[in-house]
Amino acid sequence: MQSRRWDAYRCRVMPYERFHAWQACDELVLAVYRVTRSFPVNERYGLTAQSRRAAFSTAANIAEGSAKRGKPEFCRFLNISIGSLAEVAYAIRLARKLEYITDDQWRELDALRNRASRLTWKLYDSMRGER
Repeated sequence: MQSRRWDAYRCRVMPYERFHAWQACDELVLAVYRVTRSFPVNERYGLTAQSRRAAFSTAANIAEGSAKRGKPEFCRFLNISIGSLAEVAYAIRLARKLEYITDDQWRELDALRNRASRLTWKLYDSMRGER
């Protein structure tokens, strides 16, 4: 009986994995975690943690929002994700200026962030019925 109840619940939840925006954000999170491993130890609770939190928030908010009822609520979480993507943009820019990452690493991260932003904005617009 417990299994049937879980299956019924799972059918009602929108599977966030199907959204291209979430997939792109997930890829960004993994890249940010990989790159920040080499940040100085004294940045553990500073730029390292903040970069990771912001990147995590991009994908996590899409996942959480997709489980909410109704498009307006989902849009609210997509809006938060878009804000976190802007935060990631600044974090990686600062890391580049501080020479914690190379220009090549920055270009890779920025390309991933740009793709995630574009797809999240498209999803946001489609949920609002603008496209």
